[in-house]
Amino acid sequence: MADEKRSGLTMFDGVLIAGGGLIALFVAFTLLSFIAGVMWFVIKVVVIVALVALVARLLFRRRS
Repeated sequence: MADEKRSGLTMFDGVLIAGGGLIALFVAFTLLSFIAGVMWFVIKVVVIVALVALVARLLFRRRS
């Protein structure tokens, strides 16, 4: 009967909450890392394409 009146979180509930929080944190950092990596890749591609276009423009101007 004493257990029926007890309220609050049990140890198992606390472990589930902590585990769920750790999993959510891991997923959030993984997703953030993926998005940052994709953005950095796109920036590098744009810079490389711009440099190639600039070099091509300079080379074709000198020959004309």
